[in-house]
Amino acid sequence: MSHAHILGFPRIGARRELKTAVEAHWQGQLNEAGLRAVGRELRNRHWALQQAAGLDCVTVGDFAFYDHLHNATALFSAAPARFGLAGPVDLAGYFAMARGTPEQPALAMKKWFDTNYHYLVPEVDSHTTFRLNRDWLLPELQGALAAGHRAKVVLPGPLTWLWLASAPAGFDKLSLLPALQSVYAELAAELRALGVSWLQLDEPILSLDLPGEWLAAYPQAYGAIAPAAPPVLLATYFGSVAEHAALLKALPIVALHLDLVRSPRQLEAFLPDWPQDKALSLGVIDGRNLWRTDLAKVLALLHPAKALLGERLWIAPSCSLLHVPHDLAREAQLDPTIKSWMAFAAQKLDELSLLKRALEQGEAAVWRELQAAATAIESRRQAPSTQVAAVRARVAALKPADAERAAPFAQRIAAQQAVLNLPKLPTTTIGSFPQTAEIRAARAAFKAGKIGEAEYTAAMKAEIKLCVDKQEQLGIDVLVHGEPERNDMVEYFGEQLDGYTFTQFGWVQSYGSRCVKPPVIYGDVSRPTPMTVEWSRYAQTLTDKPMKGMLSGPLTMLFWSFVRDDLPKRDVALQLALALRDEVVDLEAAGIKVIQIDEPTIREGLPLKKADWPAYLDWAVQAFRITAAGVRNETQIHTHMCYSEFNDILSSIAALDADVITIETSRARMKLLDGFAEFRYPNDIGPGLYDIHSPRVPAQAEMQELLQRALKVVPAERLWVNPDCGLKTRGWAETEAALKTMVATAREARAALN
Repeated sequence: MSHAHILGFPRIGARRELKTAVEAHWQGQLNEAGLRAVGRELRNRHWALQQAAGLDCVTVGDFAFYDHLHNATALFSAAPARFGLAGPVDLAGYFAMARGTPEQPALAMKKWFDTNYHYLVPEVDSHTTFRLNRDWLLPELQGALAAGHRAKVVLPGPLTWLWLASAPAGFDKLSLLPALQSVYAELAAELRALGVSWLQLDEPILSLDLPGEWLAAYPQAYGAIAPAAPPVLLATYFGSVAEHAALLKALPIVALHLDLVRSPRQLEAFLPDWPQDKALSLGVIDGRNLWRTDLAKVLALLHPAKALLGERLWIAPSCSLLHVPHDLAREAQLDPTIKSWMAFAAQKLDELSLLKRALEQGEAAVWRELQAAATAIESRRQAPSTQVAAVRARVAALKPADAERAAPFAQRIAAQQAVLNLPKLPTTTIGSFPQTAEIRAARAAFKAGKIGEAEYTAAMKAEIKLCVDKQEQLGIDVLVHGEPERNDMVEYFGEQLDGYTFTQFGWVQSYGSRCVKPPVIYGDVSRPTPMTVEWSRYAQTLTDKPMKGMLSGPLTMLFWSFVRDDLPKRDVALQLALALRDEVVDLEAAGIKVIQIDEPTIREGLPLKKADWPAYLDWAVQAFRITAAGVRNETQIHTHMCYSEFNDILSSIAALDADVITIETSRARMKLLDGFAEFRYPNDIGPGLYDIHSPRVPAQAEMQELLQRALKVVPAERLWVNPDCGLKTRGWAETEAALKTMVATAREARAALN
């Protein structure tokens, strides 16, 4: 019999119950016992779904109140000393590290490989020790076993946890591996004694270009863990590990998982001589996207594997289902035809069950289900709405000149300063201001038809005026309208573009309690009418100061959507670039002199293997430049990027040729700027002075220190002062307090320079 399993399930709940409970706990409205009860209910519900789908085990350890990598940090008592957490990490300490305290900033966040999920970065140094904390994981496992489930425990692998941790310059993180693998082995022995069926250790770093010493550490680590453990499944995903086939075949593991959605060709390196004592798990259902699986195509791949492996063939999604929404059945408002093309997490369980039955009983036994799947695949392939001749002709007609500004930066910035007349160290924000309950209520009432367009517009204009007035009072130099009308920085634009559709409940976790509902690109993309112009035009009438127009860039619109998988991403990005270029040109015509095109995802889209970088960066840079290049020299183009490591792609960042780039730097204490200085980044830079993802308001001395660090590496005439990111998730009290401190910090530094 073929073994069917998943690597992880969405933890937030079908109705975002986890988000609601966690935020209520943070606000003091739900005690710890209540929060843990919500967690138990969600886990039980998700295990029941896996059991009902006929999977051979349920996955335990994929649940987290904030982040799964952070769970491992708590499980192994690896809290940084700066948080002063004596003894085992409890839930309060767990959240203190995630959100920061009045004395300490939170752990840094980074993108989980090339996804839009953010993980909390562990911190290690020569003083780091590890000790098993039995208050984590084991109670969850006992709940699964008590419910009668056959349990597979999933954890980040030891080398992946270490690789993703931050460390002081010059410190060899691998020196901690013996201590870390020892505590893994201790835990593994307990799991085995409890009757755990499998231990899944996730090692996605194997899809990266790993140094030789890290690869050489795998036999050591798994040689220490495996003897005491339940059967070990080593899971790789997000790319090919074909170059490590010999290493992986020789490891003391019982099963290996491969992501065949991202890299189907890698199977050729493993299947022919796969060891007789090991199982091979094939990830054939896309865990990163919501399109229905082409089951006929997958079965054509699986049948030869089944012939060679027999019962040693396992089937699974490509990666954890964390990255897809919960259940398509709740989507009552989707176009029925487009809905038939989709599969959320619950439906992917059904697809997995169907594949297992087809392999075990023969395709004739599930003929009707396979035929229904094939009909949906063909319907999507033939749908006229997915291909628009005019859009494709416009992309085909693009010329190199379409991606060029009229003059180089030195001439543009002089022309812009003559128009804008900004002081040294100009202050601005990244775009959004607090999305209050009143704003959300007005938007919901408008969508539900409870208020008319005139009433809704009046409510949003009142919020815009509030934002502008507060910025004027604070003394900010370049203003924003606050984006009260925007539900999300991608969904808002997608709602106004052809080629997009939307879900009601397609939420996925981005970080902590933050969930996003990505729009769906199913067809060719174009802009029927202006999207932001009237809001920006109105905001500019309220002030004499420059008002920034705010757009999400083509790469962000691409990577933060569920993108079609029947067209190369490059082609979709260029369609988006042309649609957004039209908006940029219209903003300029409406009198907007500063336009920000946010691109926080440029690093996110970067292939995991460096050999694949040049091709991607070529079209990524082209897409941004096409978006920005239609305006005059006097119009200043900003871009914003966050949660990315840019040092190894700074030449491409510079090639975007944005007049001003704002970046997230505060949690890393301006460390990111070192690369910009060494590279001699040619344009203006706004490094974030404070972290907006934490409720903590830093003191002025802290902002002063960060600004002085920035001034050491960026000339004052090219330095901007701003927060790390948008402010929509913050409250007004903390927003005003932090911005007041930021403006005071800039003015003090400005006075010293003068």
